[in-house]
Amino acid sequence: MKALRWHDQKDLRLDNIEEPTATKGKVKIRVEWCGICGSDLHEYTAGPIFVPQDAPHPLTGEKAPIVMGHEFSGQVVEIGEGVTKVSVGDRVVVEPIYACGECEACQQGKYNLCEKMGFLGLSGGGGGFSSFVAADEIMVHKIPDSVSYEQGALVEPSAVALHAVRKSKLKVGDKAAVFGAGPIGLLVIEALKASGASEIYAVELSPERKQKAAELGAIVIDPKEFDAVKEIHKLTNGGVDVAYEVTGVPPVLTQALMSTKMGGELMIVSIFEKEAPIHPNNVVMQERTIKGIIGYCDVFPAVISLMDKGYFPAEKLVTKRIQLKDVLSEGFESLMKEKDQVKILVKPE
Repeated sequence: MKALRWHDQKDLRLDNIEEPTATKGKVKIRVEWCGICGSDLHEYTAGPIFVPQDAPHPLTGEKAPIVMGHEFSGQVVEIGEGVTKVSVGDRVVVEPIYACGECEACQQGKYNLCEKMGFLGLSGGGGGFSSFVAADEIMVHKIPDSVSYEQGALVEPSAVALHAVRKSKLKVGDKAAVFGAGPIGLLVIEALKASGASEIYAVELSPERKQKAAELGAIVIDPKEFDAVKEIHKLTNGGVDVAYEVTGVPPVLTQALMSTKMGGELMIVSIFEKEAPIHPNNVVMQERTIKGIIGYCDVFPAVISLMDKGYFPAEKLVTKRIQLKDVLSEGFESLMKEKDQVKILVKPE
């Protein structure tokens, strides 16, 4: 089968590889849709970050070239020995985190903080940019008929957003700011709506992404037109309770911090390619807190339930659908050049 594999920075190739089988404890899935993630873009432009290049990943035993794609949905076509959670024909999504199950974090149930943590589609084990994937049974979640395969491909990034909001100190009725209205930023807006935020401010430059944020109910601030920090403080009478940084751009980190009120909280959701300086006094003098999140933990069922109720709508977030053969030119390169793109879904051949 054809599969998109990471060979090196700026070196992704559509290779012919062997189709996987459902061995013991595995579930073979025919991929319906796979989304291109910001993490995929980071690996393409500045990797390796999660991709094991020089030595095999400790949990998968694989190293580059690695099949990419971790935001995907599909249908079960084969189950391996001992699999009881799903059956052939089930509509499913995959929670792509590898965890050792033995380290301190895993013992505490925080498998997203596993010291050997990896991702299917980044660390080995196959990936969604291919026709079939064989995933561990524990990774597989069924989706109801009310959740389309396109919607299913948004479960993984939506889980990042919901985890970010759940790990923050946001309470029902609080005010929040989201810096960056790309795919994850827009999903954070949805998660904030589901969590009862009374006001949501979105700071974004792109006209198309500003429109998407407004469609989702956010109050949009263009940092070219306003000093975002001052505008948020003016509109909220002192700052938001929680700000979410979702750009990965160093100067924005300070802006997000400063948009919070006394005792406010900054949640870092982005993966940064470069260091980002923060003056400690901006934290100390207002007793603010800073917290980071990675991935998600025990949140997929909640995301699927919220999707069943209409949250995280694919029709408002998916801006392009392409075939696997066009994944480089119409996918990765398009996301880098066209700021109007939000979420691009790829259909395997």
